[in-house]
Amino acid sequence: MMRANNVLGLVFSNNFDNYLNELTSMRSMGSVPYGGRYRLIDFNLSAMVNSGMGKVGIITKSNYQSLMDHVGNGRAWDLSRKNGGLYILPPFNSANTGLYKGRIEAIAGVMNFLQYSDEEYVMMCDCNALYNFNLKKLFAYHEEKGADITVAYVNGETPEIAELAVLDVEEDGKISSVSRRLKDGTANYSINIVLMRKSLLERLINEAISLGYHSFTDDILKRNVKKLKIYGYEVTGFVKMLDSMQSYFEANMALLDKENRDALFRTQPVYTKVKDDVPAIYGLGSDVKNSLVADGCVIEGTVENSVLFRGVHVGKDAVVKNCVLMQNAYIGDDVKLNCVVADKDIVIKPNKVLSGDEKFPVYIGKGIVI
Repeated sequence: MMRANNVLGLVFSNNFDNYLNELTSMRSMGSVPYGGRYRLIDFNLSAMVNSGMGKVGIITKSNYQSLMDHVGNGRAWDLSRKNGGLYILPPFNSANTGLYKGRIEAIAGVMNFLQYSDEEYVMMCDCNALYNFNLKKLFAYHEEKGADITVAYVNGETPEIAELAVLDVEEDGKISSVSRRLKDGTANYSINIVLMRKSLLERLINEAISLGYHSFTDDILKRNVKKLKIYGYEVTGFVKMLDSMQSYFEANMALLDKENRDALFRTQPVYTKVKDDVPAIYGLGSDVKNSLVADGCVIEGTVENSVLFRGVHVGKDAVVKNCVLMQNAYIGDDVKLNCVVADKDIVIKPNKVLSGDEKFPVYIGKGIVI
């Protein structure tokens, strides 16, 4: 029987950074804040640990200082271990590798890590997908089908990601064809969770490198769909793929619905770096409705339909509606905000008015004073 502790995890922390340029200019996709207290990589690491996986490598490319600060030695996810545990895998980690261009080159750059790992299987994932399902079911499905490769997918409106793999899935779960996203519409699309034997991955990557291939979707999945037994595992429940600032805003707003919160957080725990802080303080004139407010916040004004991270200050008579305010944002007195995504440590001086739209939220960069 396939054991979870026989599966090695590979997390790509920088893939798809270009789809959230505003948020990833100074951080990796994996360390983008979400939901008041989490980072996107928390959901990958938590799902892996909850399933029983004990060794995870995080493949980085650029801007990974904040990611390293966040994950540390992996203690928050019980990955601080003598055997296995958490590994940060930066680029240029051997004489023959450099800054990778795609998933194939990224895996080739950590081939030594793969070769010296004892696990029989490898599960790969990216940080632009929000999910929290039981990976043990994926492992059992892979074994039950006798699959060479299993790809987790969702049926729904396709995200606007050029590299997206769209799958034709037969009744028994076998994938009959793989293509790129061509147009808007509903389809079975990969959420970039891929499971296979380590030996098979090593062979496919070595072949791809020798032939000069770059695209995992086109040159590995698509080319081998007739040669290998590639199966699709459908994921249901709360799944969000981030492909733009609008999708990031909507994914945060979705947490204001209790049903979505339960689907993401009640199925199994989501772990993150713990920061002990004082509880939120609500002033006499404060009015808070349908919002997520993290510890350390000071609210003296009105907050509606918003997500506030740790240490946010909302001044007297300020009105914050439909906003995502990251850590230590300072909102002055009499400020009016609507549909704003504010990065960490911003300051908005009194009497300012900023308003965006649900389809086009205003973004305020890290540390900016307005």
